[in-house]
Amino acid sequence: MARTLQAIKQRFGIIGTSSLLDHALNTAVRVAPTDLSVLVVGESGVGKEVFSKVIHFLSPRKHSQFIAINCGALPSGTINSELFGHEKGAFTGASSDRKGYFETVNGGTIFLDEIAEMPLDTQVFLLRILESGEFMKVGSNKVLKSDIRVLAATNVDLEDRVAKGKFREDLFYRLNTVMIKVPALRERTDDIPILFRKFASDFADKYRTTSVRLDEKAQLVLENYTWKGNIRELKNVAERVSLMSEEKIITAEQLIDSNPHLLQRNLPAKTNPGNNGNSNFEEREILYKLLFEMKADLNDLKSLVFEMIKRNDLKVPDLRDLRRLEAPSFSKSEQRDSFTEDSERLFSSSNTPYQDSSMDYNEHDSQPIIIENPNYEHVEEIMETLSLEAMEKQMIDKALKKYKGRRKEAAEELGISERTLYRKIKQYEL
Repeated sequence: MARTLQAIKQRFGIIGTSSLLDHALNTAVRVAPTDLSVLVVGESGVGKEVFSKVIHFLSPRKHSQFIAINCGALPSGTINSELFGHEKGAFTGASSDRKGYFETVNGGTIFLDEIAEMPLDTQVFLLRILESGEFMKVGSNKVLKSDIRVLAATNVDLEDRVAKGKFREDLFYRLNTVMIKVPALRERTDDIPILFRKFASDFADKYRTTSVRLDEKAQLVLENYTWKGNIRELKNVAERVSLMSEEKIITAEQLIDSNPHLLQRNLPAKTNPGNNGNSNFEEREILYKLLFEMKADLNDLKSLVFEMIKRNDLKVPDLRDLRRLEAPSFSKSEQRDSFTEDSERLFSSSNTPYQDSSMDYNEHDSQPIIIENPNYEHVEEIMETLSLEAMEKQMIDKALKKYKGRRKEAAEELGISERTLYRKIKQYEL
């Protein structure tokens, strides 16, 4: 079966190794030889139409016609005529007889996309053709027969539509003989780098350029994004990066620079009913910048500690022991005890207070660290705030002080609009 699925993926251009994707494809393969109605569900942009083609071209109807109809794109006044045809003079503008899709595709397969958008009166006609194969043209009293297989797809909850009276319950159960759920892109994150490479390669082949590639951090950015537009949105990102980037190895910073919306996350957040939801993005940008500054400070601290060790010829534990200091799997109390013991071993070679006045710290923003007594017994814990609002307020305050109250320049530094900055200043009373 694995070889069969791989062959089908290659034939229909399906990319991915996700177990959810394989399960959906396996269901399509099993139902294809039958005439059962199939309901394909999934978010917009996941590739539901591809699954309908898999079912048709693996079925006994593969030599007959296949047609895909978007029910949401057909006006409610003409959808009955489009699907079932009409007689001459049936309505204004009907100057001649017309065959509908159910008549012209007789013996084949019709794929009704966005089935939830179908009007209620059209649903009655569709239910009859599913149950008996019979239908009538608009303006006619003659019953016609059609041997056609119906596949349907939707990106909304049909059961919820049924409960609200917007979709017929009997039609729902008639269509839902077999359901195939196509997974969203965020549910198959391992496939995201593969799909990106495919889209970037296709772009390079089309425009005769070199295909771009992502570094490890850039891949993590894509894997942690929500992808509301699914595969369509990922293709847009790949093509945009391929066009805008001058480098062929794309970093996370370059990726975000051309696609700032990739910073959005599915994290729980405190919201105020009176605030506009559009401000969430600016707040995330401030937090992102704060995290980058914290990372830079941590790197400076590491460099300072290693420089102290080097200049004073201190004895340090084995590298494996130092790595144990970074393990995050202990409880808070165990981490404190372990860090204290390792610190005592690290500085055990020196029994005198350490202070090297010959070291030049002018290249650092912070003051030099002076260790007066490495063998201390009491440790004072300073609890710092973990509130996002407090950190945001601190960042805005720093930016305003840096530019001496000039809001336009402070807003550019924070990566937000001046209007948003003004609102934050009022909110935090700065």
